Amino acid sequence: MYTKNELLDELEEILEKNIDAERGYTKAADKAENPALKRYFENKSRERREFNSDLKTQIKAAYSDFDEDGSFTGSIHRTWMDLKSIFSANDDEAMLEESIRGDKAAVEEYDDVLEEESLPVGLRNLLLHQRTKIKTDLERNKTLEDLQ
Repeated sequence: MYTKNELLDELEEILEKNIDAERGYTKAADKAENPALKRYFENKSRERREFNSDLKTQIKAAYSDFDEDGSFTGSIHRTWMDLKSIFSANDDEAMLEESIRGDKAAVEEYDDVLEEESLPVGLRNLLLHQRTKIKTDLERNKTLEDLQ
């Protein structure tokens, strides 16, 4: 069970990682050679941008002390994708695998927060929707061949 401040920290952590994911997908789209993978990464970046906008709106509605421009109070910042190693390889399959790994980690974080009973209803519904979308994409796209 989280305190109000701990729950806000967890939500900010999810938001921060979604911002990382949006940036990571944008960079992956720029580096991808396969046209289908490029479109996939562009779509995922756009989707995460929408996630971030919706999440900010819901957090602001539930927590008056949320400062979207402030620094996040979560644990040490971890990037969504290990961009340096992935992009140095310039390998489409490696970028896709790393994005899948990042999305699996995101689902786990959503699951942890969704266990909290004090989570406001609007945030719960939004997080459920976003987690379902991520899980559906994971099930649908396990390899580069699945995107073609």
